[in-house]
Amino acid sequence: METILTINGLSKSFTIHGLKKQIKALDEISLSVKKGEFIGITGKSGSGKSTIFRLIYQTYLPQEGEIWYNSEKFGCLDLAQADLRQIIYLRKYEISYVSQFLRIMPRTTAIDAVKHAALEKGLNGKAAQREAEKILSHFELDQKLWESYPSNFSGGEKLRLNIAQAMVKQPRLLLLDEPTASLDPGSKLKVRELILQLMQAKTTMLGIFHDLDFMEKLCHREYRVENGRLLACQERVFVHQS
Repeated sequence: METILTINGLSKSFTIHGLKKQIKALDEISLSVKKGEFIGITGKSGSGKSTIFRLIYQTYLPQEGEIWYNSEKFGCLDLAQADLRQIIYLRKYEISYVSQFLRIMPRTTAIDAVKHAALEKGLNGKAAQREAEKILSHFELDQKLWESYPSNFSGGEKLRLNIAQAMVKQPRLLLLDEPTASLDPGSKLKVRELILQLMQAKTTMLGIFHDLDFMEKLCHREYRVENGRLLACQERVFVHQS
């Protein structure tokens, strides 16, 4: 099976200028992910889990290490060295990131935000509108809210919209940073259903979770981050039976 992501010796530190001190967030992380795999990452808050995703997405740059991504557009590309033009393209067409926090243009309605994501995927206007309506309905976001500004939404509504934006694009690589953190049980099931659909479409996914029950029979492999290091959890392997 084709390898889509290979991380080699990734390290990241942050400087606390007031204390003239450096904090090591990640220490020589290495990981290989095959196309269509869903990798679960667990660990305590502050252990460095989200930092891995931000380095892949190039929100951060590492001090050391490589992040080789097998891009449809650019071929094998080190994301740690990719230029801004390449990163913008990948974020638009190939890599999506779902965090706990909604990132959206101000004065943009919920339906327009999801429709814009579908347009970036390459759909025409009518098809993008249909896909946006379909996925918002799937997440049971009240239709009365579709033309509203998300700044007025509850935490759970914002998270559902964030997930809808990312998933409507059906990216090649999807990073899920605590995608079920503030969701009720019914909404978690909706997220799980879409993840299973993306797995069937061979979307590669990495997910950070505290909810281990959600991961059950969903992830192919689990890794745990402790003190900035990535540990394979051989005793706990999650395999979805399709």
